[in-house]
Amino acid sequence: MGDGRAPNKTVPTGDDVVAFLEAVADPRRREEAFVLLDLMRRVTGEEPVMWGPSIVGFGTYHYRYPTGREGDVAAAGFSPRKAAHTIYLMDGVDRHAEALDRLGPHTVGKGCLYLKRLDGLDLDALEDIVRSSYLALTQDQITYHQADRGSGGR
Repeated sequence: MGDGRAPNKTVPTGDDVVAFLEAVADPRRREEAFVLLDLMRRVTGEEPVMWGPSIVGFGTYHYRYPTGREGDVAAAGFSPRKAAHTIYLMDGVDRHAEALDRLGPHTVGKGCLYLKRLDGLDLDALEDIVRSSYLALTQDQITYHQADRGSGGR
């Protein structure tokens, strides 16, 4: 970056997504990871890419903070962690309150949804959450770039 800030650690690796998921030790977590893979692929229309050693990402989102820090992250993604599946919601969890109410057992962090098990969940609600988050990021990004190009230097 040249400004003293460390580069992003979580970047696309080119590692094999299927091999990563097949290596998940817990059989139930592994099976559910493939369900999430199919769900996110269908909802985003994107092919999965490994981001860092443990995140399966779909599409990209370019962020820029007021501090000047910027970079790229997956626009949608998940990780089959030992304690729970982590669903990354880069637009935050607050805007998904209605769908989260329908989802079933879960916990949340600032930008993460934690799912211990997929059975017992309303997968339609999960699809709504992922779709809404993905579209918010990718449509806002398109609008931002269109506004930049359309300004004509004004």
